[in-house]
Amino acid sequence: MLVGLGNPGPRYAFTRHNVGFMVIDEILKGHRFDYIQRNKSYDLGKITIDEESLFFLKPLTFMNLSGTVLPEVLNILKINYTEILVIYDDIALPLGKIRIRKNDSSGGHNGIKSVIQYLGTQDFARLRIGIGPKPEGITLTDFVLGEFTEEEFDILKKVLKISVEAIECILHNGFEEAMRVYNSFELF
Repeated sequence: MLVGLGNPGPRYAFTRHNVGFMVIDEILKGHRFDYIQRNKSYDLGKITIDEESLFFLKPLTFMNLSGTVLPEVLNILKINYTEILVIYDDIALPLGKIRIRKNDSSGGHNGIKSVIQYLGTQDFARLRIGIGPKPEGITLTDFVLGEFTEEEFDILKKVLKISVEAIECILHNGFEEAMRVYNSFELF
């Protein structure tokens, strides 16, 4: 299951903190999908990529509570936390880079802290999307909740396409190959 992290509503749609949602939206553009359940807490659906089906989830609980819906959704789908790929923004990576990991710490990301708390483990796969570096003179909150500049958004559009390619690589060739190819990928 692909789990994109972000904040709900139009106010946050194009903010840096919403790249997890943006990757889900990008992958849905090019593939057949159906919603299974849409409620105030999450959007859950099923997508078909090259004859393979997988689920996608957007928690709608705001970033800091992203993990709250996971136990319920995993129970509904009868899948394990080892079968998820969490997609989120990472200020430690520069814009234009992505990083795939099989497991990792939260790195200070509140959405990932919540996921770890509610899953009871940090042993789940991640696709980190670089949004950094944070400029001097702006708070972290203002930066991650700020929208991309026009120049940054041009880069982001390319990153979203590369992220979809990386997800497809994971599906077809496994994590090791995807990490080998995409962890060293740079747009610059």
